[in-house]
Parts: sequence; C-alpha cells; structure tokens
Amino acid sequence: MTEYKYRGIKFPPLTDKEIEEKYAEAEEEMGEVLKWKKEEEERLLNGKTPQAKSAAKRALPKVARRIDTVNGNLIYWKLRLEGKTHFHANIERAEYWDAAKNKNKENSE
Repeated sequence: MTEYKYRGIKFPPLTDKEIEEKYAEAEEEMGEVLKWKKEEEERLLNGKTPQAKSAAKRALPKVARRIDTVNGNLIYWKLRLEGKTHFHANIERAEYWDAAKNKNKENSE
C-alpha cells in the first residue's frame, strides 16, 4: 500500500494587504453587477422591440443570482478582514448562499 506523507501547505496564507485587495475587487464587481441590473431593468421598461424586452426578462434572474454570489463573496472577504479564518468565513458564505437559493425557490413557486 502506498504511503502518503504530509507535504505542507500548498500556498502561503494571504497577507492583510492581499485580503484588502480581494475585498476591494469584490466591491468593484458589485458596482458592475448593479450597473448591469439597472441596464436590464431599463431595457425591460423601454425596450424598442419585443425581443429586447424578452431578453431583459430572461436576464433578470441571472442578474439576481450574480448579485447573491457577489454578496456572498463580500461577506467572506469582510469576515477575513475582521480576522476570521477561511473555515469560518466560508461557512458564513455558504449559509448566505443557501438562504438566498431557498428564498429564490419560494418566490418562483
């Protein structure tokens, strides 16, 4: 039988500066997603053709899902900035995503 040996950590832990950069990237991404949502809502209301309105209607659930994803990432990086471990922050993010997914299921029914 093959023996496995501990080879150490594959990647060094993130520094505080790197965590701050990741949090800033997530905030920037949230701005882009909110801009996308605004564009799709505008196209839904003032679309020139029925096809444009229909495309906007199909895009809005994707936008909502993306907003939930970015919010989860913001929660993760905020907790990491506060000094929480990856394990704790990842659990919080997963709980948020699960709650958002269940909320979306209830709204669709």
